[in-house]
Amino acid sequence: QVLLVESGGGLVQAGRSLRLSCAASGRTFGNYAMGWFRQAPGKEREFVAAINWSGGSTYYASSVKGRFTISRDNAKNAVYLQMSSLKPEDTAVYYCAADRRYRGIAEVNLDRYDYWGQGTQVTVSS
Repeated sequence: QVLLVESGGGLVQAGRSLRLSCAASGRTFGNYAMGWFRQAPGKEREFVAAINWSGGSTYYASSVKGRFTISRDNAKNAVYLQMSSLKPEDTAVYYCAADRRYRGIAEVNLDRYDYWGQGTQVTVSS
């Protein structure tokens, strides 16, 4: 079992930056691919970014590519999402997720993820 706790959300003006963190429990975090997803009111949860178990491979949704950066620190059992040039349409609850397959690749499909955090709200004002 892996417990994920997101933090770092808040209210920010358009064009500014925000960094989300996801703290994970468990000794096997370093073997898990991780992802960030988001869900806006009235919309389905959507993929944002993913990173493989080692951090050597990343993947981004086209809507955030070039503005967001996913990274991880396996020594700290943490994954991060650096968000820059934020837009009002980035407003959503952001979730981190873990894929428990051993040393998995960065996955886009949310069905591939086994563990989810409770989410952190990001609100971007215009």
